[in-house]
Amino acid sequence: MNIFLVVLLVLAGVALLLLEMFLLPGFGIAGVSGFACLIGAVVLAWILLGSVAGYITLGACVVLSGLSIWGFLRSKALDKMALNAKIDSHVELAENKLNKKNASETRSKKD
Repeated sequence: MNIFLVVLLVLAGVALLLLEMFLLPGFGIAGVSGFACLIGAVVLAWILLGSVAGYITLGACVVLSGLSIWGFLRSKALDKMALNAKIDSHVELAENKLNKKNASETRSKKD
């Protein structure tokens, strides 16, 4: 039962961190909860299962977090979430408007 709880906390922590990094803006409840789950998993493994299991859990947390972030970045999921609209419009600067206005005024004065 103790091992199941540690594994569940690690998986929940990694999932919450991914949720925070890629879907929810800012550093909020999901990120803090993810870190708390990972720290809780390491502490529980250390207390309930021994120091070797604590080190293994700590290594697993680091490796799983890194691999899951790397895998998510390499997947096509971010391409589907990104906005790919092309903007073809342009903005005319006020300087250009003034230059055109001055040019038209000088032409009208010459006529």
